[in-house]
Amino acid sequence: MTSEIPAITIPADLLPADGRFGCGPSKVRPEAVEALAEVSGEYLGTSHRQGTVKFMVSRLRNAVAELLNLPDGYEVMLGNGGTTAFWDALTFGLVDQRSQHLSFGEFSSKFATCVAEAPFLAEPTVLTAPPGEAPQATGETGIDVYALTHNETSTGVAIPIARPTGTDAGALVAVDATSAAGGLMFDSGQTDVYYFAPQKCLASDGGLWIAAVSPAAIERIERIAASDRWIPASLDLGIALDNSRKDQTYNTPALATIFLAVHQMEWINTYGGLGFSSGRSATSAGIMYSWAEASDYATPFVSDPELRSNVVATIDLDDSVEATVVSKVLRANGIVDTESYRKLGRNQLRIALFPAIDSDDVAQLTRCIDHVVAELRSA
Repeated sequence: MTSEIPAITIPADLLPADGRFGCGPSKVRPEAVEALAEVSGEYLGTSHRQGTVKFMVSRLRNAVAELLNLPDGYEVMLGNGGTTAFWDALTFGLVDQRSQHLSFGEFSSKFATCVAEAPFLAEPTVLTAPPGEAPQATGETGIDVYALTHNETSTGVAIPIARPTGTDAGALVAVDATSAAGGLMFDSGQTDVYYFAPQKCLASDGGLWIAAVSPAAIERIERIAASDRWIPASLDLGIALDNSRKDQTYNTPALATIFLAVHQMEWINTYGGLGFSSGRSATSAGIMYSWAEASDYATPFVSDPELRSNVVATIDLDDSVEATVVSKVLRANGIVDTESYRKLGRNQLRIALFPAIDSDDVAQLTRCIDHVVAELRSA
C-alpha cells in the first residue's frame, strides 16, 4: 500500500459545512468563540481569585450539576492538568487500599497503571478485554474503588454505568467520562466520582479536570487528605475540594477553557440538557453506523451494537482501501482528524460524534468518504 496523497477534489456540494471530526480537541462551536471574543476585554487576562472569574467557575459548577442531574449532596470539583493529572490525584487521594479497574483500550488502562505503580497501595485487580469489547465489573472483597470508563475513546466502545453488585460497604465507583460527559445518558446516582476533561463533548480545550463527587466520595477525600499519606499539593483532592467550594482552582486555570465549557453546557441545558445533547450524538451515530453497515467496504469495528459508542465511531475499511490515504485526501479537502487511534494500528477511520458536531455534517462526511473511495478504486 502507498501513503501518497492522490489529487482528488471532493465536489463542493458533498462537503460538510464544518469539517472538524476530531476526537479531541473537539470542534468548538463558532458561537462560543464569538461569545468569548465579546467578553475578552473584561474576562481574559484577569485574576482567577477575583469576582469575574470566580463567577464563571460558579457557572461551570452549576452547569455541570444541571447537565448531569446530580443527586442532592453531590458537589462539583475542578482542577488543572486534565484527566491524566486526575488519575494521579485519584491514586493519591481516593483509593484507600485497593481498586478494581476495567481495561479495554489505551485510556482505560492508564489509571490502572498509576495505581499499580503506587508503593502505598495494594496491587489492583485489572479486568481486561480486547479492543472492541468490554469487561464487566465484579464485586470483590477488599476493593474500595471500582474504576470504570464510560467511553473508551481509542476504540469507540461505550459501556452502561451501574454499581457492581456484591461490593464491600463503602466501596466507591469512579468513572472516567472524558469523552462521554455531555454525550451519553447515564444515572449519576450510580457513580461516586464522575470525572472528565472538557475538550470533547463539552467543546472546549484540555488541561482542566472536572469531577462530580458524591457525599461518600467527599468523606473519603477529606479523610485521606487529613491522614499522614504524603500528597503533592497540586494533586491533593482535599485542597481541590476546598478551592472548588470557593469557586476557584488551586493554581491558575486557562480562563478560555472554562468559558468555552460553560458556554457549551449552558447551550445544552437551554435546549433540554443531557437528553438533548445525547440525542444529537445518537442521531449522528445512527447515520454513521447505518452507512457503514450498508457499505461494501466499511464495517463498524465494534461488533456488538450494544457497545458501539454514540460519541466516537470507529469504522474499519476493507484491506483494498487504505484508511490513511482516505484520511489524507479528506484532510486536503478541509475534512480533518478522521485518522484511527495511532496505537490501535488498524485500517480504520475514527469519527467524533460529539454534540457540537451537526448530524447533517456527519451525513455529508459519509458521502465524501464514498466519493474518495470511488475515485481511488477507479484510479
